[in-house]
Amino acid sequence: MAIYGIGTDIIQVSRVAAVMERTNGRFASRVLGPDELAVYEARNARSAVRGLAYLATRFSAKEAFSKAIGLGIHMPMTWRSVQTLNEPGGKPVMVTSGPLAQWLDERGISMRVTLSDENDYAVSFVIAETDKTPG
Repeated sequence: MAIYGIGTDIIQVSRVAAVMERTNGRFASRVLGPDELAVYEARNARSAVRGLAYLATRFSAKEAFSKAIGLGIHMPMTWRSVQTLNEPGGKPVMVTSGPLAQWLDERGISMRVTLSDENDYAVSFVIAETDKTPG
């Protein structure tokens, strides 16, 4: 495997809270994929603080991912086409769908992600790896 790209992102959780307020909560459904949205809604129902932290980490991971693959938020990269989910042991994994999944597959790209949050910030780091040789 070779490194295709790396991306990192940090976001102030209060900025996410402000966007949620400004959009009357629609921001979550605009950026989270269906599986992420279900987890967010469950966490938010138990604790608004933990729901907001989850939303911030997932948004940060999408930003870091878009940097790692070099597309930014341009087709085939869309907010909802990449989700950061957790394996049963808790390890975060990135799952893609639609044209983005096909684009990654054509390039032999897989991802590794780590994320963390504190009271004020959420941070993520993504490594995109490829099994294909350039050229």
